[in-house]
Amino acid sequence: MLISGGCHCGNIGFTLRWVGEPVAIPARACACTFCTKHGGVWTSCPGGTLEISERDPKLVSRYAFGTETAEFHVCARCGVVPLVTSLIDGQLFAVVSVNALQDVDPALIQRAAAPADFDGEIEHERLARRRRNWIAQVSYSD
Repeated sequence: MLISGGCHCGNIGFTLRWVGEPVAIPARACACTFCTKHGGVWTSCPGGTLEISERDPKLVSRYAFGTETAEFHVCARCGVVPLVTSLIDGQLFAVVSVNALQDVDPALIQRAAAPADFDGEIEHERLARRRRNWIAQVSYSD
């Protein structure tokens, strides 16, 4: 299944190739202060592929905090954060915001009951979790 998404103004876009036809798209809020403040709810398909496009890369701000092992891609024009990437040993991994998905039946989105809390997770555990759970094939379109 191909799933498109992006920011509100269209400057940041993505195409997620979901492996198989999902009966549900798992989604989880994150309890970190950044996600809490902007309402981040994320999904990924570890076996899928993600292609990212940026119409004007100068209008994409990348924000990292805490361990600085993940970058939130923020559109400087409309303020939406459609995806997060993490560079691990030279390989780019990502999750996408379910709030940025386009033309997806809302009944498919299965939100977790409680936000995920990663406080106390040490860096190598965090990176290992991302390797297991995030989209592992990430590229940028030309």
